[in-house]
Amino acid sequence: MNVSNDEALDPPLDGNQIECELDVDDNENNDGPNNIIFGNQIVEEPKVGMKFDSEEDVVSYYMQYAKQVGFGVTRRTRKIGDDGNLRYFTIACAREGKSKSKSSSIVMPKPMEKMGCKAKINAKLYYDGRFTLSTVVLEHTHAISPSKARYFTCHKKLDAHVKRRLEVMDKAGVRPSKNYKALAIEAGGYENLSFGEKDCRNYINKVRNELLGEGDAEAFLKYLMRMQEKNDRFFYVIDLDEESRLKNVFWADARSRAAYESFGDVITFDTTYLTNKYKMPFAPFVGVNHHGQSILFGCGLLSNENTDTFVWLFNTWLKCMSG
Repeated sequence: MNVSNDEALDPPLDGNQIECELDVDDNENNDGPNNIIFGNQIVEEPKVGMKFDSEEDVVSYYMQYAKQVGFGVTRRTRKIGDDGNLRYFTIACAREGKSKSKSSSIVMPKPMEKMGCKAKINAKLYYDGRFTLSTVVLEHTHAISPSKARYFTCHKKLDAHVKRRLEVMDKAGVRPSKNYKALAIEAGGYENLSFGEKDCRNYINKVRNELLGEGDAEAFLKYLMRMQEKNDRFFYVIDLDEESRLKNVFWADARSRAAYESFGDVITFDTTYLTNKYKMPFAPFVGVNHHGQSILFGCGLLSNENTDTFVWLFNTWLKCMSG
């Protein structure tokens, strides 16, 4: 990555936003220095005229600068020319714009702290094939803190080594808190980690929930296929993730489907049950027969309880019960 000075250029227009929020309260004073150190390299403040060989170099540089100074960033604008090449783009402070929650949960909306911050850089492609910073705004409308930069989503990263370490230690029965502490000691302090303990716990839970053990998953699928071979009224559907791993399952036997035809006026649905080993929510569809007894209409094992999972489950349920 080469850096030099050049003349100022016209700023690009605004565009779409990609969010990067802070997971903790940011109430410290602005303690960002003018020049910062990244590893053994000094990273200067952005200046109009700085040149970079590629878009990736610009993004990498500004991300390093933002992390050390203490703010999050968002890619705001990208302009593609008639020749299909990127002409210019904008990277801004994550707190630009107005506050607006994009949480899909009504019960627990995700807080957003937009403060109309104007800090940003614009980069424009020159005839030499390099990107030049055409506009630089350094001033922020909010406090910034290097010590809290790692809590921004855009600065968090679990690399392949860390993920593998978390998985191995979890299988060995090591608690997430001890696992995280060991990683911090290895890195020379918590401040040198690009993630928090919560991120470790979330990743471990994701692995547990989305991946049944290979032997267990294979045995379970063989059982479902064997049941369908015995009775073609046995119904099951499996949902796979992007890596073709078992994620969600729904099934209902012939007796349950027949019972639904007679006693399907009222249905209860509950996901408070959990399996012991993988902690996957168990989702039974239950009704009541003419004797006042509970009867099972169908059930599923889910990787999580988000909107997409429930949409999949209920659509599968309707398909099973002929709409």
